[in-house]
Amino acid sequence: MKKVLLGLLAIGFTGQVFSQIIKTEQLSEVTVFATNYKYLSDMNTKEEVSIPVELLQRKVAAFDVKESEFYQDDYDTYQINFFIPEGTILAAYDADGKLVRTAERFKNVNLPKAVRESVYKRFPGWTITKDIYLVNYQEAKGANKKYKLKLENGEKVVRVKVDEMGNFL
Repeated sequence: MKKVLLGLLAIGFTGQVFSQIIKTEQLSEVTVFATNYKYLSDMNTKEEVSIPVELLQRKVAAFDVKESEFYQDDYDTYQINFFIPEGTILAAYDADGKLVRTAERFKNVNLPKAVRESVYKRFPGWTITKDIYLVNYQEAKGANKKYKLKLENGEKVVRVKVDEMGNFL
């Protein structure tokens, strides 16, 4: 009796599946392209970056000038400021919405391993108490990344500048 009921139940469910009518529609073509892929690839480091920095950089890359409320055909470039508590990005876009250049400044970010190792090798016993991450991106030249670090050892304070590879400037 159980087998008969389970068999009827299975046939009842499979019958409803085949009774659905599927409509086919022709959809229009969609072209997807990344306008600011060069910016994101230049900002990409192999190490873990601070989450707010990465999120703001993605927001800058995804920003569409043409969809903004102040877009007009009269201007050649648009300068947009992006702010978060950890930092700021000033981005310049051309009339087509392509990112031309940025000036970025962030406080207290995760430092790359090369920077940490070079600082600790040159200044053993010192502690990094404050850091500022500066990025200047230009479409033709790429990204120029610098770190301004404040080091302390007891009462002594030293300020140094380091590039992304750990070279002192």
